[in-house]
Amino acid sequence: MKYKDIKKLSKEEREEKLKELKLELIKKNVTANKASKIKAKEIKKSIARILTANNIKLNREGK
Repeated sequence: MKYKDIKKLSKEEREEKLKELKLELIKKNVTANKASKIKAKEIKKSIARILTANNIKLNREGK
């Protein structure tokens, strides 16, 4: 998921997407093969992007 797509989501949608990605990451970690490890890396990056977007929005609202 790209950052520009994440910026367009509402807070509730970002939280829901975050839950989905965390669940998907858990499922990928259960199956131990090379393809799932690559996908897990992409999921982790998407989670980090969403958390970053949440933090940026919180900082902007707080100021």
